[in-house]
Amino acid sequence: MAGSLRQHFEHELRSLQQDVLRMGTYVVEMLDLSMQALVEQDVNTANHVVNMDDAADEMDLAIEQSCLRLLALQQPMSKDLRIISTALKIITDLERIGDFSVDIAKTARRIAREPYFKPPARLPQMSECVKALVRESLQAYVTCDTERVRRAIEMDDRVDAYYDQIFSELMEHIEKDPSLARQAVWLTHITHFLERIADHAVNVAERVHYMETGEFRQLAESHRSESGRQ
Repeated sequence: MAGSLRQHFEHELRSLQQDVLRMGTYVVEMLDLSMQALVEQDVNTANHVVNMDDAADEMDLAIEQSCLRLLALQQPMSKDLRIISTALKIITDLERIGDFSVDIAKTARRIAREPYFKPPARLPQMSECVKALVRESLQAYVTCDTERVRRAIEMDDRVDAYYDQIFSELMEHIEKDPSLARQAVWLTHITHFLERIADHAVNVAERVHYMETGEFRQLAESHRSESGRQ
């Protein structure tokens, strides 16, 4: 009897992890479409991303309810408790990633009817890096893989490098031609939204580290400190 109960509980934990992965895949799609709307200046796609946010919120609520039910009925201990509490934390970060994707879509919509003074080539490159970081953090959670956690933390360095490059380039354009300021400022907002999405992905990775080790650390800060010493 105890064995069958344990098997059922493990099945529910796996289902929970798959639900988290499904939500993560969904918000990555929101990010992908929001960047598509930006590059193609497609208002319809931007509107679609805005409308997708309701489904992301519904996933967030459903997973939260599943977590609370497991906590109340199963009273898990040790690693099982950390898996569930980590899921609760992760969905908060995923919900914010969805929100920032909506922010990108709304910004793309604002500048959709004016020609770009320069094709936003680096922004899609930064977005690809951010999406890879989100996926790596999610896979770390599903596979309980601390090596993936390490790789995710290192990937954040590339995102920061893109942020610095793009921000500097946009500021140079404004200095050379102040008439470009309005569009350039909106593009800096998108750069900021992408950087914030990466921060939330790092939060996910740090929570996975806690789930596996029982130790919560600011891994990104530690990594930056170590890199600075080298």
